[in-house]
This record gives sequence, C-alpha cells and structure tokens, in this order.
Amino acid sequence: MIVPLNEDEPVSFAERRAAVAGGASLDSLRSRLRELAPVVVAFSGGSDSAFLAWVANDTLGDGARAATAVSPSLAPEEEADCRALAEEWGLRWTPVRTDELADPAYSANDGRRCYWCKAALLDALAPLTAEGATVVLGVNLDDLGDHRPGQEAAAERGAAFPLVDAGFAKADVRAESARLGLRTWDKPAAACLASRVPYGTPVTLGVLSSVARAESALRALGFSQLRVRHYGDLARLELEGADLARAVEEREAVVAAVRGAGYGYVTLDLEGFRSGNLNAALGMVRR
Repeated sequence: MIVPLNEDEPVSFAERRAAVAGGASLDSLRSRLRELAPVVVAFSGGSDSAFLAWVANDTLGDGARAATAVSPSLAPEEEADCRALAEEWGLRWTPVRTDELADPAYSANDGRRCYWCKAALLDALAPLTAEGATVVLGVNLDDLGDHRPGQEAAAERGAAFPLVDAGFAKADVRAESARLGLRTWDKPAAACLASRVPYGTPVTLGVLSSVARAESALRALGFSQLRVRHYGDLARLELEGADLARAVEEREAVVAAVRGAGYGYVTLDLEGFRSGNLNAALGMVRR
C-alpha cells in the first residue's frame, strides 16, 4: 500500500508508518519510484540509501542518479565506499560538497541540528533537480519513531521517502538486500559524525576530525559497529556487546588508538552500542 506525502492533505510521519507497517513490497517500491521519476537518491552508503540507490538504478536506469554529500561530517571510509559501490553497481553517482559547518544554526548543535544539515543537503542537490527530478531519501519506517528533524526539512523541500511509502522497515531493507545479493545488506549503521557530539557542544572541524580518526583507528583494530561519543578531552566508546570483553582484553591498543586521535581519556560504555542514544538528553524516546 503506497501512502505518498500529499501537500494538500498533510499526513503525519506516525500515521504514514501505521498505514504501511507490515506491507513491504519491492514491486510497490519500484512503482513508487516510477511515479517520482526522475529521481536523485541521497546516497550516504548505508544499507537503506544503498538499497534505494540500487533499486532506483535497476528500475529507472538513466532516470536515477545517486548523490553523496561530502563534508567533514562524513567519515572518509563512507565516502570511499559510496564511490566503490557506485562503480560496482554502475550508478550515475555525483559527490556534492556541502558546508553545513558554515551555518551557525548547525554548528551550535541544539536539538534541531539535523534539520539544518538536511536543509544544506537539499540546497546542494538543487542543481541536480533543475529538470524536475525528485530527491528521494532512504528513510525507513523505523526511522519515523526517532527524533529526526532532518525528515521535516527534507519534506518541506519536496523530498520523498519511497521506502516508507512502500512499507519497508529496517529489517525488510536488510532482508531484501540480502535476497538481491547486495553486500550492504548487513552493513553496520553509520550516522553522520556530528551525531557523536552531545547537544549543546558546538560542532567544529576539529571535533569531527577527532571523532573520525578515533573511529577509523578502532575499525583498524577489527571493531565494526561502534560510536566514539565526544566529551571534550574524553571519549566514550560504544561497542557491540560481544566486543566489550575484547576491548577490555586489548585495552592498551584501544587506548592508544583513541588517544592517537587527540583524546586524553578513554572510557568504555558498558551498555554498549545504542544508535541515537544522545537524543535522551532531549527527552526523546524511541517509539
């Protein structure tokens, strides 16, 4: 069941999620993409946007383009993987430079930071939509239950969420990606680097660089799903539960890796990896 966003009759994200829950359909996704064509996929390289980019390319051919916002908030490994995926899958791919750090509303890092980030992305993609293309984002049903003001900014600027419209939750994206043989089916979640910075702490180039270097160093040690939360001179590491014991056993290497990125203190969060957990400071809970 496709429930597109109608500007004349606004539908809340929660209502859209309820309307299509449990009805994921690849055929519906292809149909929705044809309705929106031509499209520009906001391609971060994560499992959701990668799946959407592959399906859009497979369905629309030259009617689909993938574009990646390149800025200090994108981990270098993610930019490299976007480029590699575009080559592997034959995507029409364009890297687009964004400069959200130049916006004081973004760098102030209040609860609306993601709004300004997504606004900057849509503005940067405008030249690619000059001939009537629709920007499509890899938002899935599960994303609608979190604090994501970026979705609001995207919708205000005419972007569409075809995975939502076609009933895809995160598990559906991964399952269908695996069925299609896409290597991104089990790729660890990788939000922008600014999501590691507690609200109220200004986002700067130096902060993002420290986080990026610390996370890259930990991946080099074999840790995959992780977050380095930035608290000034202190780094709080979130790892998968199964990796906690190994991090303690290899603590000298872990500490050296994170200190090499400029942190003076390294702590391990015993609750482990939790995507979006800094939203708790805003009184937000996942529904």
